[in-house]
Amino acid sequence: MAPKKAKKKEAASSNVFSMFEQSQIQEFKEAFTIMDQNRDGFIDKNDLRDTFAALGRLNVGNDELDEMLKEASGPINFTIFLSMFGEKLKGKNQTDQKDQAHCTDPEETILNAFKIFDPEGTGILKGEEIKYHLMSQADKFTEAEVSQMFTNFPLDVAGNLDYKNLCYVITHGEDKEQE
Repeated sequence: MAPKKAKKKEAASSNVFSMFEQSQIQEFKEAFTIMDQNRDGFIDKNDLRDTFAALGRLNVGNDELDEMLKEASGPINFTIFLSMFGEKLKGKNQTDQKDQAHCTDPEETILNAFKIFDPEGTGILKGEEIKYHLMSQADKFTEAEVSQMFTNFPLDVAGNLDYKNLCYVITHGEDKEQE
């Protein structure tokens, strides 16, 4: 009976790779490698704690880390890691394959991230404010990187960023007006 169970688990594991494009699998592999701080091929509680610390969150409790680890069906190797993302993404509406090819995050997720800086919901952010946050928080951007971003997606004449249109471009690969 045990061999059948192993075969079923193996089939499920290999199937997870078909859920993603090769470029997405590579991105997940890079993320897994970054999180696997001790380089043992598994993400454990210490790896999670170190990952949070690298992101500036130093006070993560053991209970919170244990809850995260309980989401996995076993020790978190790369295949389990990929399966977990597949399960999370499967629950979301991903009917438009074109959107999925451009970004793993649905447009709504990206919009919600920007809305943190836009409590009034205007869809517009001050360019200088975004520049400040990009250059002072988490993985800090350089002045040149921010300038490049604004070159690729320019501010309006008032120096504001239309983040709703930017999110559309990120997820659809083209400006709304170009459709």
